[in-house]
Amino acid sequence: MPKKENSADEVEEREEDKASNNKDKKHDSGAADLEKVTDYAEEKEILSTGNELEEALIAIRNKQAQKTAEKLARERELSKVQINKEDVDVIVTELELSRERADRCLREHGGDLVAALHFLVNC
Repeated sequence: MPKKENSADEVEEREEDKASNNKDKKHDSGAADLEKVTDYAEEKEILSTGNELEEALIAIRNKQAQKTAEKLARERELSKVQINKEDVDVIVTELELSRERADRCLREHGGDLVAALHFLVNC
């Protein structure tokens, strides 16, 4: 008789396994459908983000090019300013700055030694 109990238990277990397998199949098919939908949505997001990203990069490059052009124009203007070598020497010896910094400051202040010294002392 113990064999009959085992067989009845086995039958119940088999039925439970079949029911759970059916649930798993339903669940798996739903998950597959869900993955298809999310994959499509993710691809759509990536495509739209790619276009926006490209536009943002173009805008950044344009701004950088504009700033570079402004800097070059400013450097050209400063290079046209006439300065005295003695004025550069005064700033270098009195304030102990590099020649490049003294030259730049004098050019920014139109070659005016007093304005350049005033700026350097107060900054």
